[in-house]
Amino acid sequence: MKLTLRVSAICVLLTCLSSWGFLVHRTINQLSVYQLPKSMQPFFFSNMDYIVKNSVRADQRRNTDSTEAVKHFIDFEYFGDSSAWKMPTDWEGAIKMYSRDSVIAWGYVPFHVVRMKDDLTRAFKNQNADSILFYAADLAHYIGDAHVPLHTTANYDGQLTNQKGLHALWESVVPEIDLPAFNLSTSHRASYISDPSAAIWRAARAGFVLVDAVLAHEKQATAMFTDSTKYRMQLRNGREVRYYTTAFAKEYQKRLGKMVNDRLLASSEMIADFWFTCWQDAGKPNLSGLLKTPLTDEQKKKCKLENKAFRKNELLKNNWLISRKDAKPGGDQ
Repeated sequence: MKLTLRVSAICVLLTCLSSWGFLVHRTINQLSVYQLPKSMQPFFFSNMDYIVKNSVRADQRRNTDSTEAVKHFIDFEYFGDSSAWKMPTDWEGAIKMYSRDSVIAWGYVPFHVVRMKDDLTRAFKNQNADSILFYAADLAHYIGDAHVPLHTTANYDGQLTNQKGLHALWESVVPEIDLPAFNLSTSHRASYISDPSAAIWRAARAGFVLVDAVLAHEKQATAMFTDSTKYRMQLRNGREVRYYTTAFAKEYQKRLGKMVNDRLLASSEMIADFWFTCWQDAGKPNLSGLLKTPLTDEQKKKCKLENKAFRKNELLKNNWLISRKDAKPGGDQ
């Protein structure tokens, strides 16, 4: 019964939110491509549109796959006190301790990331371009979700603390409003992950420790507003819904500081590392042979310019951020 309720709730929630929001998932994937080495980047750059636009496919799949939702989160509180640090991080150990039904009911995004890592490695070994792109986009989505504080807690929408709607506020509203002020640049270069399981568990724990702050800052901001100044009515998907005002979202963002931006960049860095690790573990196959056509001189020039813009945090300034071109208010598409 708990599994049914939890999956139903998260499906309704994600139908409205699309987890990080389409804008951020797509932004993260694009930034990850620029962090890849020269041996990988041409293949991913030439398929940038696919990698970016399919970054949200895992969310869309919930509409047809009833088993999908639980792959996007983990409710650490249900696993027991300090479970984020104490619970088994291998699948067999976890289901032995809690039972398979419980692990599935409470979410298992870190475990699923490891499974997807194996799928992408296999695709690289088989040198199947379509499979590489498919699993690269999906793996990136789950890694992104694992970095989000509200994907690690039973109070995933603030519904347990009279803060319902918090999920959309943190993941979608804040970045949509404040993205121009975000730092979308990092000096990080994709590096090999010797223990992928440990890496994704560290990411989930790092998100979990931020949950209290995510909740507290919303309460502090709310104390400064009335209902009429905190919310407004907005047309979404053909119907009017209550939505946060820009003023409230900006106040919340001010209190959060760099939190959302930092989690966005951390996601992009780990995605690049996982892609690189899968390629390495597959024997470093030559990806240039998988290109339908070699990059033209013009494409090579554009790739070089975009890399420079990325390092200087000028992708938005140059109108090269694909997600910003495609985004609609509220994170819907």
